[in-house]
Amino acid sequence: MTDNVTKIAIYGVGLMGGSLALCFKGKPGLWVTGHSPNPASVQKYLEREVVDEATTSFEQAALGADFIFLCVPVGKLEEYLDRLMTLPLKPSCIITDVGSTKASVVASAQELGMKEVYFIGGHPMAGSERSGVEAASSYLYENAFYVLTPLEATPDEAYRRLEELLRWTRAHIIRMDPRLHDDIVGAISHLPHIIAVALVNQIAAYNKSNPLYESLAAGGFRDITRIASSDPVMWRDILVNNREVLLKLLRDWNDQIDRFTDMLEAADGPGIEQEFIRAGQFRSQLPERRKGVMTSHYDLYIDVPDHPGIVGNIAGQLGSEGINLRNIQIIESRADVPGVLRLSFGNEKDFAKAAELLKKKYTVHY
Repeated sequence: MTDNVTKIAIYGVGLMGGSLALCFKGKPGLWVTGHSPNPASVQKYLEREVVDEATTSFEQAALGADFIFLCVPVGKLEEYLDRLMTLPLKPSCIITDVGSTKASVVASAQELGMKEVYFIGGHPMAGSERSGVEAASSYLYENAFYVLTPLEATPDEAYRRLEELLRWTRAHIIRMDPRLHDDIVGAISHLPHIIAVALVNQIAAYNKSNPLYESLAAGGFRDITRIASSDPVMWRDILVNNREVLLKLLRDWNDQIDRFTDMLEAADGPGIEQEFIRAGQFRSQLPERRKGVMTSHYDLYIDVPDHPGIVGNIAGQLGSEGINLRNIQIIESRADVPGVLRLSFGNEKDFAKAAELLKKKYTVHY
């Protein structure tokens, strides 16, 4: 690495950090260093050619870095910031993170009273069902929103430098107040995760006395509760970190549930109908298939006749067109599910090609 090269240090080269690394690696004038305290992980980064170099040394990774990305769990961000502040960082170095909560880490950076280096909070609002460096992709952030939450004292020049670097991700950069970020993301991501977990656990409790709950809880139930399978440790840290926002949101949620309780007790059919109309109207305004803070799922449902070989025929059609089918499932419980087969794809491109191909012959729902 020469003196005129921009060094990017990434602590935690998993799905998020690895995807950033792949966006930067090989670009003119950029050099990517990955860090992990685990030698096996460092070896994996190098074998998969995700970074230009990798090290287990915390100090070596930061040495001479122009940009430092903290892609570690939310619960470790303040610890990493504290350690970085003990090092002789390069003047004008920009430190950022990818955590899904912003107010606490920005406050922590503010308290550290950084001099000659700058902290700009970051949250790329994209993800994947998979995790780890194996799931990293240079396309993960494309067309996603990437929120930046600089400190009040952050110079415009430093903000522009980070914004310019992030152009390589092909994400839409948004500048936002950290507290506003936590309010919004708490409502559209953190609260739904709590609701999904609570709902699944409620049904699991019923299932102990009657296993038919599990047998019949397919289709729509599985779809709306997918996020209940998210990483427990990661979500423990996120929810505790954003607890003040979530406590308010949960009180508002309880008010909504109380309204439904009151309407049911009063057998208020028109009131219930109106709630569904209001919800449907707002949901219809939401952008289709845009990358957001929660993982997108690319599923098609198709109606097919129950003929021998039909599943193999469909898989063969997709394969002949170079469409990668991640999973195929025969739906036994049709409640709330608009099709006999569920086809799952790993990305929007395969999803769109499959929909266009199959709707020529079958009824396709998505």
